[in-house]
Amino acid sequence: MTTRRRMRERRRIRSRRVRAVLAGGLVLGIGATATLAAWNDSEFGTATFTAGRFDIVGAADGATFASHATTGAAAVLNFQLPPTAMAPGTTTYALFSVRTANPSVAGVLQLTAGTPGGTGLAAYLTYGVRTIAGTARSASTYPAGTAVVADGSALTTSGATTQAVAANGGTQVNYCVAVTLPTTAPNAAQGLTMTQTWQIQGTSS
Repeated sequence: MTTRRRMRERRRIRSRRVRAVLAGGLVLGIGATATLAAWNDSEFGTATFTAGRFDIVGAADGATFASHATTGAAAVLNFQLPPTAMAPGTTTYALFSVRTANPSVAGVLQLTAGTPGGTGLAAYLTYGVRTIAGTARSASTYPAGTAVVADGSALTTSGATTQAVAANGGTQVNYCVAVTLPTTAPNAAQGLTMTQTWQIQGTSS
């Protein structure tokens, strides 16, 4: 026979079980919330780099450009008056044009004089260098140019300024070289010879 006391005892036990289940559900619910995965996203960027090149070429006629990278491969300058029979008071002019190759980055040029050779005529000669607008080298075009080496300089004098050249052969620098045997040259200069090589040093910019 079920007494009231037993019924009350059963209700208490059932109530405890319900509370235990509810408490367990709350704990499980909190645990589920804490383990949810967070959303995420990413962005990436990449690039490939390739080095450019710097290269200059020269032309003794202002048009036919090629590489003259060593003294042994130097371009032969074509002087307006043949420099094989210079007399006192004679000035002769030659052109040397320089530009960047294609492809090439831009840069600057610097003229450097080498050490003269020959049998001693260099001691009596003087020279000057100017950049000119066109490619015609003569006594009429030279004075309008911009000085690179001052007139009357010794053959060992290098340029004091630099000249800019655009990338990919976009511009060219026309150097006009003027070599003079002064009127004061003595008899001792007769029959002597001189050889000279100029270097145009290019630097990328």
